[in-house]
Amino acid sequence: MTTPNLDLAPIGNCSISALIDRSGRYVWACAPRVDGDPVFSALMDGSDPEHGFWDIELEGQKHVSQAYIRNTPVLRTVLTAEDGASVEIIDFAPRHPKHSRTYRPLAFARIIRPLEGSPRIRVRLRPSAEWGARPAERTSGSNHIRYLCTDVTFRLTTDCPVSHILNERIFRLERPHAFFFGPDEGYDQDVGPGVSSALDRTVAYWQDWVRTLYLPLDWQDAVMRAAITLKLCAYEETGAIVAAMTTSVPEFPESGRNWDYRYCWIRDAYYVVRALNRLGAVDILENYLGYLRNLVDDSAGGHVQPVYGVGLEPGIGERIVESVEGYRGMKPVRIGNQAHEHLQHDVYGQIVLPLVQSFYDQRLLRPGTIDDFHALEKVGERAFAMHDQVDAGLWEFRTIARVHTYSSVMCWAACDRLAKAADHLGLQSRGEVWRDRAQVIRQRIENEAFLPDEGRFAASFGNRELDASLLQLTDLGFLDPMDPRQVKTFEAIERDLKKGPYLFRYVEADDFGEPETAFNFCTFWFIEALHLNGRTEEAREIFEEMLSRRTNAGLLSEDLSLGDKELWGNYPQTYSLVGIINCAVLLSRSWTDAR
Repeated sequence: MTTPNLDLAPIGNCSISALIDRSGRYVWACAPRVDGDPVFSALMDGSDPEHGFWDIELEGQKHVSQAYIRNTPVLRTVLTAEDGASVEIIDFAPRHPKHSRTYRPLAFARIIRPLEGSPRIRVRLRPSAEWGARPAERTSGSNHIRYLCTDVTFRLTTDCPVSHILNERIFRLERPHAFFFGPDEGYDQDVGPGVSSALDRTVAYWQDWVRTLYLPLDWQDAVMRAAITLKLCAYEETGAIVAAMTTSVPEFPESGRNWDYRYCWIRDAYYVVRALNRLGAVDILENYLGYLRNLVDDSAGGHVQPVYGVGLEPGIGERIVESVEGYRGMKPVRIGNQAHEHLQHDVYGQIVLPLVQSFYDQRLLRPGTIDDFHALEKVGERAFAMHDQVDAGLWEFRTIARVHTYSSVMCWAACDRLAKAADHLGLQSRGEVWRDRAQVIRQRIENEAFLPDEGRFAASFGNRELDASLLQLTDLGFLDPMDPRQVKTFEAIERDLKKGPYLFRYVEADDFGEPETAFNFCTFWFIEALHLNGRTEEAREIFEEMLSRRTNAGLLSEDLSLGDKELWGNYPQTYSLVGIINCAVLLSRSWTDAR
């Protein structure tokens, strides 16, 4: 029995993904999409689940080592027994060119090889159905097993004796065995050579993709791992980017703050493409812009939800399931997210800011057009109309409605960027319109959110509370980092929200009481602010501290506990990975120091 934890390694191919624990066991994977029913549900089903996993047991196992193949999401786990016998497990989701397209099937592949001695292993493949309520029904043939999961039927094709798997028999591993767990269709080649070829081509794909990235001089391994994982969080078919691969990992123990993050938040995706753009990963940006343009068309200048399904679905109603125990037995386990019902007015800025890049960036296969600009103006109109209206804010309060400063600044940014884009496109009269509107919003923010007695901004109009999003006023271009008002705001945040080296989003009680864990993305915001305030050595120290809190896979979840420094919240969290990239780029030495 093992206590579930977040020391997990993701694999994937931008169509399907899975989380594998340190012993090489699949504990989480959903199908046919990241927001679907879990085929592997063990992460949410206690310390000793009867199904919902896929593991390889080595008789007499004593030691495990695990690492990714360099510059890829291909995972290598080595199990070693007390007598020195050892096996190697290679896990990946195929992704490579095929027939002039990118081949990214709804499939996982494994290769198990003997390394030393005479290892004896047991293969236990136990997919689940109906949200972990029962094991998937199965049928078998001479070299395959079919698993009837909830929304998809998987077929395991293998050159391992099928009866070994059906009976979970211990056997001596004397040669490599390949496993292709994919669509319910015949595997059209010899499975051993086929999976080996897919492995080689998948490794080549990812290593070639990483070669296209612009990296900082320092912390390259951390940046590459964050970038690869952010790409795994993209659903390539539509361009959506999910906030995390999991649902209902609580923000801290028994908090009830258990949310489903397997959807595309406009806010989170904005930060993702912005960070990846710093590395030159234009493929993800361009695909996501297509997703945004569809949302713009669908909204027709009206309300835009803060979050949608990866297939652009507006309805992602929240419900609670009882069929699994929850992470470490901590319920509730939620499917869907109530945030789709919220008003969060910052989304209008987070739509405009990525899309305006298409009017400037000549690398894009589809540059922005005049028609695109006019369609985007409808979003700007909505931003201007909503800039001083109450909303749930970026922290998605469920029972608190205010005019949040961050939301208003994002609406200002929408108008400001539309003005600049209009000038660039030669639409001077439209540029004047948007400049005037940006100035109206700026004046309102400075009148309503500024506290003259303290010389700082508040998190909402007419109130005095703080939250970490005020650090973004500099990043969005609303204030210069050395503006006295921003300096005072930074000082207040450091005084009230910083606990040890970490930053809280806010410290006031919300719908669920007082927060107890630091929010990793906010700590990265604070690191950036330290640097901009001339305290670069402190920024580097805290950045190194944050890097030390990553999992063995080099990743972070959403939250960090102050006492034991354990990771909490959904995983891998795109916000947190964005923070790694942004801070590394900002704090790194220049390449001129090495050339």
